[in-house]
Parts: sequence; C-alpha cells; structure tokens
Amino acid sequence: MKALVFLDTNQVGLVDKPVPEPGPWDVVVRTTASSICTSDIHTIAGGLAIPSGRTLGHESVGLVHRVGERVTGFNEGDRVVVGALTPCGNCDYCQRGHGTQCGGALGGFKWTTQRDGNLSEYFVVNDAAYNLTHIPHDVTDEQALYATDVLSTGIAAAELANIPAGGTVAIIAQGPVGLCATIGARLLGAGLVITTATRPERARLSQHFGADVVLNPRRCDVVEKIRALVGAEGVDSAIEALGTHETFEQCVRLIKPGGTVANAGYHGWQSQAPLPIPIVSFGMGMNAKTIRGLLAPGGREHLTRMLRLLQTGRVDPTPLTTHRFHFKEVEHAFDLMRNKGKNMIKPVISYEGGDL
Repeated sequence: MKALVFLDTNQVGLVDKPVPEPGPWDVVVRTTASSICTSDIHTIAGGLAIPSGRTLGHESVGLVHRVGERVTGFNEGDRVVVGALTPCGNCDYCQRGHGTQCGGALGGFKWTTQRDGNLSEYFVVNDAAYNLTHIPHDVTDEQALYATDVLSTGIAAAELANIPAGGTVAIIAQGPVGLCATIGARLLGAGLVITTATRPERARLSQHFGADVVLNPRRCDVVEKIRALVGAEGVDSAIEALGTHETFEQCVRLIKPGGTVANAGYHGWQSQAPLPIPIVSFGMGMNAKTIRGLLAPGGREHLTRMLRLLQTGRVDPTPLTTHRFHFKEVEHAFDLMRNKGKNMIKPVISYEGGDL
C-alpha cells in the first residue's frame, strides 16, 4: 500500500508499506477519504518528535477490511469513522473520564505520535470497539471526515468554554477549529459571537457559521474593540484557536471575572517558552477565571453524537472544504496546506473506490 510519511523536518513523501494486520482487538480499515490537519504541519516542522518513516495523518474514514478475532459489531465492508484520538478505554485515565490523556499526558493522541497515522490506503484502529463508529447511510464520507477532529474539537471547545445561553463569547482565530468552535458556540445558544479573522474567505465563513461580529486583528486592537462592544468587564467565554502567546494572552484579558478560556490552539510549534498570563487581568490569581486545555474527545459515543448532528442537519461543516485531491496528489495537497496556498482551508483526499 501507499502511505504519506515523515521523512525529515518539513519533508514528507509517499512510500510503499505492507498492508497492516489487526491485533485481536483491532480493525484494519481501507481508506476512502482523508483530510490534512494543521497539526500535521506543525508536527513535521518539529512540534513533536517522530521517527523518519512514520505515517502521518489522523483524519480518515473508510471501509472495514479486516476484523481482529476479539472484535464484535463490525463486518468487512462496513462504512466507518474513527476519531483523531483513540484511547484504550481501560486505563485509569480513561476510567476517570479523561480519555484524551489515555495512559499519560496527551496519550490519547496515538496517530503519528505513537503509531502510524492514517494518511494511507489502509490503517489500523486500536481498541476498535471503543473507537470505531458506523457512518449512517445518509452521512457522506466528506461530512464524516469533519467528525474525526475539527468539528469534534470546535464543539468541545465551545462546551468547555462554559458559554451560558444568551452569553457572550470571543473566538480568537478562524482556522478550521476556530470556525467549528463558531458553529459550536451558536449551537449552544451564545447570544453574541465575536470572532477574529485576517483572511476575507475565513471572515465570510465565520459569518456563515454564526458570528455576529468579525474583527480583523491587523486593523484594530481586538481587546479594546471587544470591550467596547460588550462592556469593560469583557465576555463570558473566550476560545483560543490559533496557538500563539499573543492570542492566549488576549483570551485571558478578554474574559470577565469568573469567565472561562478554552484553549484549543496547538502551542508547541511557536516555542517552548511559558505561556504568558497577564497578572492584573488574572486578578493577581484571585478573580476566578478558569483556563481549560483540550483535545478532540475520543471514543465511539462522542463520534456518534457528532454524526447525529450531521445526520439531522443541525450542523454542516462542509463549506470548509476548499480543495479536492486524489491520494496520488497528497504530497502537493500537503504542501499547499503547509503554505496556505490558494486560500486553502481544508482539503479532502479521495482514494480508489471512494465515494464522496
């Protein structure tokens, strides 16, 4: 089979690998569609240490190819989706409800960091009964792709931000996750959604997904402008969706005492320096502001809820798809994603036999 692998810093390539075999609790999936995540770009730039030859990717759907001997509920040919995180479901962290930290810090994120990812013609899903979900017949592969990561992460960010019904929320940055957080904020009943975007196409999508006000941080002081809109105390909730020191600090400054920051940004790519917390805005540590970090929740139950939102038409993230490629063009797609070429937001990669 062909797989897209990490070769060296900022270098990827399509290589031949053997089709994997499932362990007793695993399922091998034949891929029909994939996407590329911004975190893949950060990873090959040095954000995470991975060996040369490791398959990249964590956003794929497909058909069951082979089933491990202990797995029930799945048969060859079933359409399935798996999350970006694949917790074991059994360890102490999973049992305490923290599957994203399965086995230790960030341990639920196994694709690429601990094992081959799924930007390949076939891939293995560990602990399939916990992580694999059937795709409803009226949900397309393209829709299901969004459930794997960005939609899951964006809605989780909105949930963890404790947005009250009718409350105010600032979502800093409108990349794929930020745009899905905008979807989540509107879905959860926010009364005023304020976002930031520098690219016109992302500003338009932000409004499409429910933003009431879209600010360009290159043209205004975001904190001052938002306070002018909602009052000097700030917003109830803020979502950091870019992963820079500046945007993280903005979020802490923006929320009112007792408010919540949900951090969905990937900070490892910028530097290893500590994140700044403005001490006055943090009330010298005493004004009950909450900061929460998150990853896309893993597990079958969460995926099922995301698929239900897609199936019933509550949400439709597919306007995020800006480009389509065949898997043989994936190196070019990866390069465009890395350089944000041609107004790239999210690419959809199709494989032989796939039906988008």
